[in-house]
Amino acid sequence: MQPSEGRHSRGPFGATLARPGVLRHMGAMSNAALDHLVLPTASLEAARRRLGALGFTVAPTGVHPFGTANCCVYMADGTFLEPLAVADADACAAAAAGGNVFVARDRIFRSAGRDEGFSAIVLASDDAEADHAKFNAAGLSAGDVLSFSRPFQDASGRSDTASFKLAFAAAPGTVPFLFSCQRVNAPAVDRTALQRHANGAMRLASIAVVAADPAAASRFIATVTGVGGESDAAGARHALANGEILVHAATPKDGALPQGLFDFRAVTFAVLDLSDTRRVLAANGIDFEIAGERITVPPAQGQGASFIFEERA
Repeated sequence: MQPSEGRHSRGPFGATLARPGVLRHMGAMSNAALDHLVLPTASLEAARRRLGALGFTVAPTGVHPFGTANCCVYMADGTFLEPLAVADADACAAAAAGGNVFVARDRIFRSAGRDEGFSAIVLASDDAEADHAKFNAAGLSAGDVLSFSRPFQDASGRSDTASFKLAFAAAPGTVPFLFSCQRVNAPAVDRTALQRHANGAMRLASIAVVAADPAAASRFIATVTGVGGESDAAGARHALANGEILVHAATPKDGALPQGLFDFRAVTFAVLDLSDTRRVLAANGIDFEIAGERITVPPAQGQGASFIFEERA
């Protein structure tokens, strides 16, 4: 299957925030779950080295039909990290000019001086077209639905084809974004070996979002996911089916303030035994901090966000 675009055009920054009354009506994703996270990188080789040193098993390189490529890290629960690089700049430019929102948003992220970072939270979906219709109705669609396929290879070298359909949502003037991902054809390959990690990581437990206006950021996330935020003095917690999105006010310790409504800054992984994580990191010369029952690894080349490891079931 070749990339195809729908006929529901909006520019990359064409979205507007939904009215509060819309928040309860994103029915296609009322049981919203994390699918994966997109982490742009200048070099897949650097990302592969860094993630390997952190104790992750990294999948073979996957090539998209529109100029980008990835080297994913798969979790045992089916979620994953997608380190994303530009493999063919000319193909990316042509795809963006042709309305490919995935590539266009990646180019916007990189043009902001962020070749290393955390650009997108991706939600699992059974119907990307329905998601897009609801994003459009809520005034937050980031552009056309995208359908595409790419080869997939497991750790043993067995190949199949993975097919996807994506629907995009964005907040005004904000570079990071969210989208839903419908797995139209899931590869019939064994990912078991790719889902075992020396650091003990089992799943994506939570994502930290910093915001200049946490209430507005939480409203946007609630609109996209259909999951309202539980608010407190620190911010808001959106409890999805398989993980949490945590929104808090940006502080000096978070570094530069978000350019726009929010920024994605950290990923927390659930591990069974934190001592295994500490052993792997120490053996590979990785700088980390221990505070209570968590280990934090700051961002580095090939690792576009802070990685936090916590013991959780």
